[in-house]
Amino acid sequence: MVVDDRILAAVTPENAGWSYAGLGIVVLPPYARYEFDTGPDEVAVIPLVGSVTVAAEADRLDLEGRADVFSSTTDFAYLPCNSSVYLESTTGGEFALARARASDQLDPAYGPKRTTQVTVRGAGACTRQVNNIITADTFRASKLLVVEVLSPGGNWSSYPPHKHDEDRPPDEVSLEEIYYFRTRDRAGFGVHRLYRDDDSLDLTHRVGHGDVFLIPDGYHGPTIAGPGYDLYYLNVLAGPSEGRAMTPSFDPEHEAIRRRWEHEQADPRVPFYE
Repeated sequence: MVVDDRILAAVTPENAGWSYAGLGIVVLPPYARYEFDTGPDEVAVIPLVGSVTVAAEADRLDLEGRADVFSSTTDFAYLPCNSSVYLESTTGGEFALARARASDQLDPAYGPKRTTQVTVRGAGACTRQVNNIITADTFRASKLLVVEVLSPGGNWSSYPPHKHDEDRPPDEVSLEEIYYFRTRDRAGFGVHRLYRDDDSLDLTHRVGHGDVFLIPDGYHGPTIAGPGYDLYYLNVLAGPSEGRAMTPSFDPEHEAIRRRWEHEQADPRVPFYE
């Protein structure tokens, strides 16, 4: 959705109809400034294209970005709730504001690109790259979780279908999730599925460059990159758990597929970069 000429997407707990996760995509021309308040949310500023300076109260963080999401990881900034912030970019670019409704007031922090954990997951046609930007094991936050997933053309990710509710008390909901998609080629596309095991929901959608997909609950996957079109998505997750566990529960009808990967080679197109 277009909110103004600098905002490509603006998801909040209020307009999503849930409680925790949010996402904004900000476009800045060279030497432009964008100002905002974090309010009740903790926010991670993640360059998608270009570099940016993030100023929050007395803190100033210079983030080395990237040419695009398929070329490298990126520096990022963590901003606590109740902060007045501005972004400035001499290069211009596009910047994700990954948000979560926070319960703790932490300090601003800088995340250098060299520390981002880059992993290869799956095998064969299910090989994909996962960049663990903000997870319980890699970076301190209150509720926020952020990962990036890159799939070569024709490959499947978010597979086998899964949901993030394992090891949670019965009265707690699954993690809320936002997928933000980009393709190397603007004509590129993929397919994404969301369903519930009680058959109350079963959606399969075409996704393309700049699309946003919300996952309130249920099994999600696969995400399939169209043959010939590399696919990227930024995955923002948040929920009530203090431990920020992402442990997946796989659809039992398809979980055995993971065991077959032990006998397959990883796709040599992954990782896209080291």
